[in-house]
Amino acid sequence: MITFPNAKINLGLTILSRREDGYHNIESCLYPIPWHDVLEVLPASKFEFKQTGIAIPGDQADNLCIKAYQLLQSEFSIPPVQMHLHKAIPMGAGLGGGSADGAFALKMLSQLFKLGLSSAQLRAYAAHLGSDCPFFIDNVPAIATGTGIDLKPIDLDLTGLFLVLINPEIHVSTKEAYALVKPGRPDNDLAEVLALPRSKWKFLLKNNFEPSVFPKHPTIGQIKQAFIDKGAIYAAMSGSGSTVFGLFEQEIEGDFSFSAHLKRTMD
Repeated sequence: MITFPNAKINLGLTILSRREDGYHNIESCLYPIPWHDVLEVLPASKFEFKQTGIAIPGDQADNLCIKAYQLLQSEFSIPPVQMHLHKAIPMGAGLGGGSADGAFALKMLSQLFKLGLSSAQLRAYAAHLGSDCPFFIDNVPAIATGTGIDLKPIDLDLTGLFLVLINPEIHVSTKEAYALVKPGRPDNDLAEVLALPRSKWKFLLKNNFEPSVFPKHPTIGQIKQAFIDKGAIYAAMSGSGSTVFGLFEQEIEGDFSFSAHLKRTMD
């Protein structure tokens, strides 16, 4: 069984408050985009995990695909599997690639072993893996609140727009990004802003991390400005960075002179 976990972008991101448990309450619209990893899961005589593509730093035991298997195995005593994850979505880039891998692993294991888990049950399990993980269960545009696990689907369709993403391969510490941001209520209701003509998004749709991240990493801000100069109807850093995306009404040509970029239609 094979599947293709996809990335996401954040349309607006507000840090509302710091919680007593050390996490933060947020509000953001998460939107799935066509940039994918590849995950294969097969029944096996013993558990095995193989990873190719972009190298993942750190302890392999922390991979969310492995944690997804362990979570369901502890609940349902499912048999061993062989997992092969091919990474194409960069890590720590604000695109949710690792979260998608974990969520898709849950869905595949439920299907492979006929566990009959509902979307609500899968989202509950995904919440144990990480804040972005529940979003990738239903994988539809949604406004995320709380720590990011409370999801409300939103009628938003960007089909027909052109998406350009640039990841400058700059590491932005999520912990540091949260420490520098000043929590507060947004000036405008997010759902109402998203319902406005897209030409108004650039004035009203904000990522709270940008004011603190851009001064420390000027290249990220320069990428956003390059998108605006090229005519993007909206451009922003995704999540806490460092990937920046631009939405265009027409396909654009040429290189942006940054290290890595990807062009896709939103179809």
